Amino acid sequence: QVTLVESGGGLVQPGGSLRLSCAASGSIFSINAMGWYRQTPGNQRELVATITNSGSTNYADSVKGRCTISKDNAKNTVYLQMNSLKPEDTAVYYCNAFATFSRTTHNYWGQGTQVTVSS
Repeated sequence: QVTLVESGGGLVQPGGSLRLSCAASGSIFSINAMGWYRQTPGNQRELVATITNSGSTNYADSVKGRCTISKDNAKNTVYLQMNSLKPEDTAVYYCNAFATFSRTTHNYWGQGTQVTVSS
């Protein structure tokens, strides 16, 4: 079992910055990778960024160059630093984790945090 709790969302003006946090608890040593996804009404949930336990990262083209995913192993926390934010970045952002135990990969989601980019 892995529990994920997101924080750091809020209102920011276009061009501004925001840092999201996701704290993991439970079977944290079984986590293989974590990521951030976002979803707007009427749309599918889409990938923003992922990071493996070795530190390898991957980004969606829409955020590449503006977002940075990182982690603090001591705090069991993953971050998403977002810069040069655009109105189209407005969405509910969800933290995701994949954990493997008993030869099975389990998928976990946080509750989501709202990010609104508006003047």
